[in-house]
Parts: sequence; structure tokens; C-alpha cells
Amino acid sequence: MTDLTLLGLCGALRAGSTNRKLMHEAKRLFAPARFAEGDLRLPLYDGDLEEAEGIPPAVQQLADQIKAADAIVISTPEYNKNLPGVLKNALDWVSRTKGGPWADKPVAIVSAAAGRAGGERSQFSLRHCLTPFRPRLITGPEVMIADSANAFDDAGQLKDPRSVAVLTELMQVLRHEAERPG
Repeated sequence: MTDLTLLGLCGALRAGSTNRKLMHEAKRLFAPARFAEGDLRLPLYDGDLEEAEGIPPAVQQLADQIKAADAIVISTPEYNKNLPGVLKNALDWVSRTKGGPWADKPVAIVSAAAGRAGGERSQFSLRHCLTPFRPRLITGPEVMIADSANAFDDAGQLKDPRSVAVLTELMQVLRHEAERPG
């Protein structure tokens, strides 16, 4: 067994989403590792709420999970040609916590979408949003699963061998970055 911890963040809240399936495929191909899934069901960011009550416990827990993880995989759907609001909201909240949890953290981004580009725009916008936090963004290989409703078998695994191969390679690169001496 390894002592690595992989944190998965899924930008889709639906339990049966193809992005959740993709996140779990990434976990399977990254293994062996401890796995934790961050909960993005957070209140909408509101400066008045932060001023009155401080950082919500669920936000601090997510920030602590990010800080403790050796590597992070983010699976993002594409909503209206951009990253989903729930994921952007989580980034906004975590940016308000102390300690810069994203700093120098190896992060891989994957996406599954109904369209033929497989979430390319959401990945681009997510990379842009992560830049100020200075993680070690893994630039490739890019994993974008198009026609995602038909991409997984009944067990939730990717059907296309090329998709499995490129996701496997991405998880190997992420593992290499996580094992790299700091």
C-alpha cells in the first residue's frame, strides 16, 4: 500500500454524473492510494456571511483536505461553455482560508461532457481560475471524454481503450509529481 492521498473533486453534484464516474476511474487508475472526496455542497460565497460568521466549517474542511492531499484530481463538467458554478464557488471560498492550501499541489484536470469537445472549455476556464493559487497543474495528457452518456459501461468504467490509456498516463504523471521530493 502507498502512503499517498488522492483527493477527488467533482464539479457535478449529481451522484450518477459522468464526471463522478470519471473521477472514480481516475482514482482506480491512480491506485494504490488513500482516496478522499471533497464535498462541494457549500453555501454561496457571501462576504457578509464570511464577516458575520467566519469561514463555514464545510469550507475549512475542504481547505484542510486540499492541504493534506498529496495529489488532486478535479473532474469538471461543462455548463454553458464554462466550469460549473459549484466548482467556482468552492474555489472562491477556499481562497478565503488561511495557509494557501493549493500552493505547489499537483493537480490533474479531467472532464466528461455531452458535446464533442468533451469539456475543453471548462478545463480551460478551470485552469485560469486555479492559476492565482499556484498549484502544479499537470498540463497533459488532456483527458476530455466526449459523448459522456455513452462512454461508461454498467460498472462505471470507461469503454474506450484509448480513453483508458490516456487517463492511465495522466494518473501516472500525477503520481510521479506527488512522489517527487518537495
